[in-house]
Amino acid sequence: MPVVKAPKLKLKIGTRGSPLALVQARQVGANIERLSNGEVTCEIVTFTTGGDKLTTERLINAGGKGLFTREIDRAVDEGRCDLAVHSLKDVPGALPEGQALLAFPKREDPRDGFISLTGVQGPRDLPEGATVGTASLRRESQTLAMRPDLSIVTFRGNVQTRLKKLEDGLADATYLAMSGLERLEMTHVAIPVPITDMIPAAGQGIITVAARPEEMDRDIVDLLVSLNHEDTRLAALAERAFLVELDGSCRTAMGGHARLEGSEWKFDGEVLEPDGSRRWAKSGSIAAGASDAQLADLGRGIGERIRESAGGELPAFEDD
Repeated sequence: MPVVKAPKLKLKIGTRGSPLALVQARQVGANIERLSNGEVTCEIVTFTTGGDKLTTERLINAGGKGLFTREIDRAVDEGRCDLAVHSLKDVPGALPEGQALLAFPKREDPRDGFISLTGVQGPRDLPEGATVGTASLRRESQTLAMRPDLSIVTFRGNVQTRLKKLEDGLADATYLAMSGLERLEMTHVAIPVPITDMIPAAGQGIITVAARPEEMDRDIVDLLVSLNHEDTRLAALAERAFLVELDGSCRTAMGGHARLEGSEWKFDGEVLEPDGSRRWAKSGSIAAGASDAQLADLGRGIGERIRESAGGELPAFEDD
């Protein structure tokens, strides 16, 4: 009878328990197993985070950015998980001491998706005084910048929950990230909003692998790093630098987006007043082939220019 060789190592992957988060974590786990040629297996460990417990509140009323990652970060710190898979847009600028973002698999569509059951093609086409449901301060401000006559109601939940809320008439439209809909194979429910209308959140469409590299075997660190998609990693670097420069939190409506176009890296960033009445937008570019430091400087520089044009103080939402 043949002897079955057991895998040499099992890695525990921490993630939120939402359908989208599970798809992302399983995708990372499958790629780790494939790249290790069966030497490593992965176990998914799910967590209900503080952000998952919110049903109607905004993040600013419940502790702000990081609510979707803290419990998982703690599990990694305490050794209950070996690594974490996060949506990059949920990761605060400051990481827990000892943790690092080791990999950025290929980015999906970074745009916002507009969803309405009335056949309307986008926020600009909604009837006067229509209601849009969103819990994102960025999406709220960007919507009001386009259509100040619209009403905004706080809308939380996954795809199915938001569709049900639309069916129940709680709003005329809502938004979801196209990247999440792609991973769930549900892009048919939404219409992409042009980035010229709504610059995405920094990191939108990117998932990342977080771990404590100094406490891991070097071969495992190298295995995780091999998950990187280089253009995605560089975009993440620029967008995170932009976020950190502006001290990005859930109190300020801001978007930042880096992408490689032909022979140039381009970056668009903006900050908006909560009611959309003013927006400070800046763009910049750098040659393809730029170093990590130059990509970070590109994002940071856009943030600096925006802060200067806004008079040094960024507009912020107040707690409800």
